[in-house]
Amino acid sequence: MAMNQVPGHNIYIGGKHSHLINIISIPVDDVEDENLLEHLPAAVRFIQAGLDGGGGVLVHCAMGKSRSATVCIAYLLHQQPGALTPQSALEILRQARPLCEPNDGFMKQLELYHEMGCPDDVTENPVYQRWLYHRDVEESVACGRAPELKSVRFEDELPVQPKENNTGRSVEIKCRKCRRTLATTPFIINHEQNQQRSARAPANVECAHVFLHPLKWMRPSLFPSSVQDGADPDADSTYDEYSADAPLSGRLTCPNSGCGANIGKFAWQGMQCSCGGWVVPAIGLAKARVDIASRTNLAARGPGESPALGIRMPPGMRASETNDPGSGRGNL
Repeated sequence: MAMNQVPGHNIYIGGKHSHLINIISIPVDDVEDENLLEHLPAAVRFIQAGLDGGGGVLVHCAMGKSRSATVCIAYLLHQQPGALTPQSALEILRQARPLCEPNDGFMKQLELYHEMGCPDDVTENPVYQRWLYHRDVEESVACGRAPELKSVRFEDELPVQPKENNTGRSVEIKCRKCRRTLATTPFIINHEQNQQRSARAPANVECAHVFLHPLKWMRPSLFPSSVQDGADPDADSTYDEYSADAPLSGRLTCPNSGCGANIGKFAWQGMQCSCGGWVVPAIGLAKARVDIASRTNLAARGPGESPALGIRMPPGMRASETNDPGSGRGNL
């Protein structure tokens, strides 16, 4: 099988019958659910070391089509992260080798690699860790059960907390009944970019739920048997056991022990928002059961910025200039 030179680089891509000494061997199969992402930084370093030594590098797999193309794309992205995207880098490869076609799972991993900034190590990156968590959820759901508690990322328990946006505006969500704070901007999932509207969904329909990443106060709802009677769900604890009776879907209740109001629902298998978009996994607060208010942080604004500066929010969560703390509607 022929090998082809990557345009502008002393790198070659080919199949297993190509004849060069320098070969990258990555122990993964060409299937969408393989984790090739964790190997990309090492592969990029290997290629760079070969080039720095004055030689040429052959990146090969069985057909020179998917795995090898993924590694070459990763190298190109690492060299020009601001100028290339996974798709544009793929087009460069196809100029020399038209059959290059990473499988859909590998293309998604390249998008994540690019989103992370093509780092020298991906394993400690929150984007990578969240991707692993989603993989665990998908595998569990495929078996008809909820994920193991130890595999779930409770975002407000992580060593490095997500940062508020730097626009000077943020969102705070509270239980409508008891006013207990439930979530703020960094924990809200914006599903607008992946929205796939159903043909039957009316136009301009607002989202009925605000979707969140898992937070530690949700533990009693998501994993009922993991919290002992009388235990404080907000206390810092480590739970390693697997809850065999953890529900695949169910209701979210307010973590205030004196309230316990029904404030939303969850579905590990995902659910379709009223706007037509799918969220997987889905943990949603019902807008009718919570109050949503925008907050202003003057210190976060740059010099001369207008007080009316806003932030882009998911459908149905657009910020307005007036807040009605009693309704939770019209604020976003």
